[in-house]
Amino acid sequence: MQAPILIVAPFGQLAEDIELVIAEQFPEKKKLFRVVEADLEDARKLLEKNTSDAIKVIVSRGGTARLLASVSDLPVVRIQVSVMDVMQAVLQASDRGTVHKIGISGFDNMVYGCEEIEKILGMHFVEYVIRDEKEAEGKVQAALQEGVDVLVGDAVSVRVAKKYGLRAKVIESGKQAILQALQEAVLISRVVQQDEVKSRMLSSVINKSQDGIVAVDGDNKIILFNPEAELIFHRVRYEVMGKPLEEFCSNLTGKQLREAGEIMTDIYGKQMLVKVSFIQNGSSSFTIYTLQQVSEVQRLEQSIRKKLMAKGLTAKYHMEDVIGRSRACQNMKNKAARYALTDSTILITGESGTGKEMLVQGIHNMSQRAAGPFVAVNCAALPENLLESELFGYVDGAFTGARKGGRQGVFEMAHGGTLFLDEIGEMPISLQSRLLRVLQEREVMPLGSESIIPIDVRVIAATNQNLADMVAQGTFRQDLYYRLNILRIHMPTLSERREDIPLLARSMVRKMQKLNPQLTSLTDSAAEFLQRLPWPGNIRQLSNMIERIMLLTDGTEIDRQDVQMACEDDIEIRSLPHGVQQASPAKSAEPEEERNEGHVLRNVEEETMYRILQEEDYNYSRAAKRLGIHRTTLWRKMKKYQQR
Repeated sequence: MQAPILIVAPFGQLAEDIELVIAEQFPEKKKLFRVVEADLEDARKLLEKNTSDAIKVIVSRGGTARLLASVSDLPVVRIQVSVMDVMQAVLQASDRGTVHKIGISGFDNMVYGCEEIEKILGMHFVEYVIRDEKEAEGKVQAALQEGVDVLVGDAVSVRVAKKYGLRAKVIESGKQAILQALQEAVLISRVVQQDEVKSRMLSSVINKSQDGIVAVDGDNKIILFNPEAELIFHRVRYEVMGKPLEEFCSNLTGKQLREAGEIMTDIYGKQMLVKVSFIQNGSSSFTIYTLQQVSEVQRLEQSIRKKLMAKGLTAKYHMEDVIGRSRACQNMKNKAARYALTDSTILITGESGTGKEMLVQGIHNMSQRAAGPFVAVNCAALPENLLESELFGYVDGAFTGARKGGRQGVFEMAHGGTLFLDEIGEMPISLQSRLLRVLQEREVMPLGSESIIPIDVRVIAATNQNLADMVAQGTFRQDLYYRLNILRIHMPTLSERREDIPLLARSMVRKMQKLNPQLTSLTDSAAEFLQRLPWPGNIRQLSNMIERIMLLTDGTEIDRQDVQMACEDDIEIRSLPHGVQQASPAKSAEPEEERNEGHVLRNVEEETMYRILQEEDYNYSRAAKRLGIHRTTLWRKMKKYQQR
């Protein structure tokens, strides 16, 4: 029978007492214990035969416990011998009244403190400490020569004393001492088993790790070498265990690695990224090396980036992508750079097309959350019922048509990163209260759920509307406005930063060069012409115009005439500002004709938008792409036409 607790009793009476205590105090845990009778050398031989992993702890007494502790790596719990146990043995051995001198023989853990009994009983005691079974013979003979009347002690001393005819009594352990030892053994057994489970789990993790893991002791000798390390070093663990690490890789023992904590080095022709950790445990020290193939690190990074890009959870623009030298642009960028260092909510205001999302992405990539997700949602692009589920998520079965398994909301998706709420002014007032609570409590409850999910999200909101006016009109919650309006950035229009137009235009030409590879530059006269045009659509409109110019231009550079020709097809900037000349006088128009033409063009624009929407089955994204405008702009124009 296998049991985690092996109890070795040096004599029969102790074995019986132990069985009795187990029956009385551990009736439902009898399978935990195995009781055997064996003393000293017999106990050692017994332990050699019982080498099963099932044994977690040993319980014994006196010299037997001491011997087992010296020959076994298992924890040994000693059944203590109390002063009361010794006194009881002495009184039982001296009940005839003829005893004058009493010998107490045994291992030091049994006879220690016996002088106290001498004072209590008024008898003369002689202590005989033995260290092993062979010494018992000599100690008993010495007791006889010294006139000892009775000897009390451990099992081996009593056995030898009786052989020489000396009256002797075994010091028995009381039930309380046995119970305490068994309780301690149960506790140790449980802890050992838990540690073994943790050790097996840790070993499994190390062995299945895709990284090579090598550990060395304070003498730099290998004490751990996982399967991946075997592949990296072309060695099996049995070859290297206990040997110095420098025999197999001197690159890992240099001062450079100890100081840097991480290096790239060549191991058997492969570039490896090596990280080192130092562990101090009391007087012992260990060093752990983790090795990864650089190519695998690069592959994983590319895979993660690809997945994040597929989910739209990365910010591709940085602050340096926001181009401009004008005072308005520099003030905006300086403010954004300062705000990036905080986690406070930011409200960005400005007209459509001014580049709000690019600035928001730049703020995210400059912040401490740059490694976290970046999630953007357009509050104007979704109807109220879809916007709620988009923001907060839902659980399985939350509503008819809900996706099986539920769905995370953007607040959960942005955990640890930044959430950009574009067109916040278009959010229905019924959802504004829920958004306010999320911003205040930093927790979200998905639709249909009863559990609350804590979130760590930095919120940046943007709008092209005057939220203060909306608050006055009752269409935007005042408390939400104050919650959003902690840090504020206003995006200047393109007309407020005209000196940046040449920089922006030339940058756009470089980025779009694939459209017309032969184009290499934009002339100063063309840049000046662009700078004087009205840009009601701001940077987005300028970008669309540059794209059109590049597709229409022949030659290697864009000149003023190329810009003028492209402007003839633009509804919003066809009427040029004062001082800008048309390509030819024949194309100029009288003011009244311009007003009539503008009315006709608006009708044409409306009809064109409706036609393309119908052709695209009212898919605003595809329709906006065909029209060369942003989806939000198309949505707003259609809303304006419906209200006319």
